[in-house]
Amino acid sequence: MSGRQGGKAKPLKAPKKKQQDFDDDEVAFREKQKADAKAKKEMAEKAKGKGPLLLGGIKKSGKK
Repeated sequence: MSGRQGGKAKPLKAPKKKQQDFDDDEVAFREKQKADAKAKKEMAEKAKGKGPLLLGGIKKSGKK
């Protein structure tokens, strides 16, 4: 590094991504994946307020 170059260097620009053309099966599959991910996220948010699900089961008493 020379004396005039200080601080962070600018990052190099990334090459532009090529536009890919998909057939109908791939488009449908990607849409299904997006819908599944959205439904999973909504279910997680819905269950978030209810608390932990693993508290049930056999409870031990204090006596031996």
